[in-house]
Amino acid sequence: MERPKLPLTETVFYVLTAFKKPTYGYLAIKSIEEMSEGTVRIAAGTMYGAIENLLKQNLIEQLPSELERRKMYQTTELGNKLLVLEIERMTHCISIWKQSLKGED
Repeated sequence: MERPKLPLTETVFYVLTAFKKPTYGYLAIKSIEEMSEGTVRIAAGTMYGAIENLLKQNLIEQLPSELERRKMYQTTELGNKLLVLEIERMTHCISIWKQSLKGED
């Protein structure tokens, strides 16, 4: 399966970020809401659909879990590389914006 192209969707960005540390879906939903200061709310169905897609693309992986009902996931090396590329892209965009503001003062 092909990896997502940049720019990442907001949902994919937040899901990959939420799974940088091993966690499970419901906790990731809460983490995303907190990270986004309440501006991004992901429904359970959307989260589990995103998890399935990201697993197929090898951007997250399922980890062994002691709790049968909680499936744990973590961003893979490939997922982390994609996050870094997206951060670099956004940083470049911000830099261009700041440069465009110079001289307007």
